[in-house]
Amino acid sequence: MSLVDTFQRRITYLRLSVTDRCDLRCAYCMPERQTFLPRSEVLSLEELHRLALGFIARGVTRIRLTGGEPLVRRDMIELVRALGRKLGDGLDELTLTTNGTRLAEFAGDLAAAGVRRINVSLDTLDRETFARLARRDSLPQVLEGIAAAQASGIAVKINTVALKGTNAEEIPALVAWAHGRGMDLTLIEVMPLGEVEADRFDQYLPLSMVRAGLEQRYTLTPSAHRTGGPARYADVAETGGRLGFITPLTGNFCDGCNRVRVTTTGQLHPCLGGTEMVDLRAALRSPDPDSALHEALALAMRIKPERHAFAIDAHGQAPALARHMSVTGG
Repeated sequence: MSLVDTFQRRITYLRLSVTDRCDLRCAYCMPERQTFLPRSEVLSLEELHRLALGFIARGVTRIRLTGGEPLVRRDMIELVRALGRKLGDGLDELTLTTNGTRLAEFAGDLAAAGVRRINVSLDTLDRETFARLARRDSLPQVLEGIAAAQASGIAVKINTVALKGTNAEEIPALVAWAHGRGMDLTLIEVMPLGEVEADRFDQYLPLSMVRAGLEQRYTLTPSAHRTGGPARYADVAETGGRLGFITPLTGNFCDGCNRVRVTTTGQLHPCLGGTEMVDLRAALRSPDPDSALHEALALAMRIKPERHAFAIDAHGQAPALARHMSVTGG
C-alpha cells in the first residue's frame, strides 16, 4: 500500500535519523551546551531496520540516514549494510547527510554497502571561520573525509547554509572550489528551528539576494536535475557544475513534497516545519507492530499539512518550533 497524503502527494522519500548526537556545535543548529537524549530513548538498530523495511513495503524508494551526525553512532554501519541489501529490491537509493568529520574512517564501508551519493555539510573553507561557526577546529578532518569519499567512488554534494556576516562573501569561492572538484553545491536558507544563542534575524541571508549576486559573476541556467529533495538547480556555465537552492523562506516548495522525517526516538514528523507528529516507536513496541505501524502511517498521511509556515521577519523572533534540527533529523 502506497503512502499518499490528502493533497495527493506520494511519499517516496524517508529521512531517518539514527542519532541526535553530533561532534560539532554549529551556531545556527544548536547551543554550545546542547543536552542530548538519553540512549534509552533512542531506537535500537533492529527497530530502525524494521521501521525502514516498513516504509519500503509501502512504496518508499529512497532513504537518507541523518542525525545529528549519523557516523558518530557506533552501530551505524551495520544498519547501512542491512539496508544496502534492499537496494534493487524495493529501494532505489540509500544515502546519508554527514558533517564529514568521520567520513575518512567510514567511506570505504559506505561504498561497499551500496551508498553511491552523500551530502556533506560545509559552510566555509576558512579554518578560523569553521572553528568559530562549528565551535570545533575540524575543517582538516572534513576535507580529508570528502577526499576519501570521492576516492571510494561516492559522489559528494556539498550543502552550505548561507549565513549573513559569516560566509556570505565566501559563497562564490565555495562554488568554484566544489565545482572544481566535481561536486555539486546546494545553498540553504537558515531555518528557525530550536533556540540558539544567536538571533536568527542576524543569521538570515535570503537566497534571492545570494543568487542575484552570483548572477553578476556566473551565468546560471535553470536545470531540470532533481535528486528527490526540495532543491532546485541551475547549471553554471563558467564552472560546468550544478548549483542548488533550498529556499524554505523565500520560495516555498511544499507543493511537491514527497518526504517525511522520523526522529531517532521514532517520532514521525510529516512536515519539518509543522507540529504534527505520530509515535512510531509505540507502534513498533506494541503487541501487533505490523498492524500498529500500518495505522500510524495512515494517520501520518491524514495529518500531513499542505505547507510549512517558516518565517524570519524581525529581531528576537521566537523559532517556529522548539525542537532542534539535530533532534528532528537533518
